[in-house]
Amino acid sequence: MAKQKKAPDNAGIEMSKSKAKREERRKEVQKAKRDARVTRTVGITAAAVVALLVLAIVGRQLYILAIRTTPGTDYSAGLTEDGRIENADLATAVTLADYKNISVPEEEIAATEEEIENSINSTLESHKELVTDDTLTIADGDEVNIDYVGTVDGVEFEGGNSGGNGYDVTIGSGSLVDDFEQQLIGHKPGEEVTVEVTFPENYNEEMAGKDASFAVTINGIRQTPELTDSFVAEQLSDSEGVSTAAEYRAKVADDFRKSHLRDYLSEYVVEHSTINTYPDKYVKATKSLLKYGDNNNGTAMEDEIAYEKELTDRARERVKEAMVYQAIFEDAGLSFDVEAYFAGQAEEIGEEYVESMKEMYGAGFLAQSEKRLMAVDHLVELYQ
Repeated sequence: MAKQKKAPDNAGIEMSKSKAKREERRKEVQKAKRDARVTRTVGITAAAVVALLVLAIVGRQLYILAIRTTPGTDYSAGLTEDGRIENADLATAVTLADYKNISVPEEEIAATEEEIENSINSTLESHKELVTDDTLTIADGDEVNIDYVGTVDGVEFEGGNSGGNGYDVTIGSGSLVDDFEQQLIGHKPGEEVTVEVTFPENYNEEMAGKDASFAVTINGIRQTPELTDSFVAEQLSDSEGVSTAAEYRAKVADDFRKSHLRDYLSEYVVEHSTINTYPDKYVKATKSLLKYGDNNNGTAMEDEIAYEKELTDRARERVKEAMVYQAIFEDAGLSFDVEAYFAGQAEEIGEEYVESMKEMYGAGFLAQSEKRLMAVDHLVELYQ
């Protein structure tokens, strides 16, 4: 008898499929749990980062608020009435440079020929003489003195008359309307000239575009004198205490040398002195003044923390100078009577002006400034 064929085990197949689905489902659940953990971890980390950023920002703002300098205009803050820095023992706070034994290089303080010549030329320019010699002829670049009467259609107009007071104009400067100045070229002192001009369209409403005629009297040509003995004797002997050109030139050179010496010594003592302890109150007051000035000048403050550091550095530089000069004043045994000083100032320049200065700057600041000058004067006297 033939064997019967065994039917496929469908139940086993179905069971295998079911098991595979359960395994797949298990893996999906595990993956979902992993993803959830990752998402939760990332979320926690992100939240922590955000929290730290917020704390950093808040902390930075709190720090800025704590260090931010308030602008101020009290020049005498941190100073006594007689100009001393409050609560500062300069004998210990400052290690002074050996200001009595400075080697001053003559080549650095001597006047240069350029300085001497520029100073002399400036003096000569300030003493220009009005020359009326009728053999002279006006040229481009000359400074001339004129009087004038202007008319439009024969009628004098407001502002067109010099009133006989004389008016200085440099030919070619363009300070007068149209080609007024050029029409004077070639004429001589003493001449009367008619100058015709047209006012520009953008002039004032009354005169814009109008033709005008000026009756001009040429009073003279201003010329720069030469440095001669006679010029010095006539113009400079009283003010400068010299009587010859050579003496004046030597005085100019000596004045520059003294000025350079003053600068050299002033910078030297500050640079070679050391501040051991800064007076905090005075540094803070100085920062307020500097910030007030920065605000008025429109100084940019993009990074406020960096700005405050730079502001502190600048304030300390200024405070160092004040401390050094005060220390020299005290070490040299100089004296200062604040009441006598202000009384003398009132007598010299007027009590009202002195009081206005005290109101603006305070007595302490003014006294400090005077004592600083006295300290520098003392330095210069040591090296004359």
